[in-house]
Amino acid sequence: MAKYLISFPSAAMVVAQEELPLVAAAAHAVIEEAKAAGVYVFGGGIDESVDPVLVSADGAVSSGTYPGSRLDGGFTVLEVPTREDAIAWAQKIAIACRCAQELRVFGYDPAS
Repeated sequence: MAKYLISFPSAAMVVAQEELPLVAAAAHAVIEEAKAAGVYVFGGGIDESVDPVLVSADGAVSSGTYPGSRLDGGFTVLEVPTREDAIAWAQKIAIACRCAQELRVFGYDPAS
């Protein structure tokens, strides 16, 4: 089975403040459904209040990221048998979060 990344950037989440509890409840319900189905691997959001650092190939640490890199928002990793299954889960998450989701497959590495 392949692992899939379902994600959205922070800017995609355009929800009225009073609707946030409903969106959170719907999103948590989908995650609970994924857990019950045995396909959930990991999920969460980037804590944007903590500045990223760049660890260079020589081990040096500096503030910032690669030029042009931007990583924020929410992420879910699922392990499912087919791309169609991954799309179906992405649809559920999109409906719950009220925003479009990006879907990517992780490359298979037999050593990991």
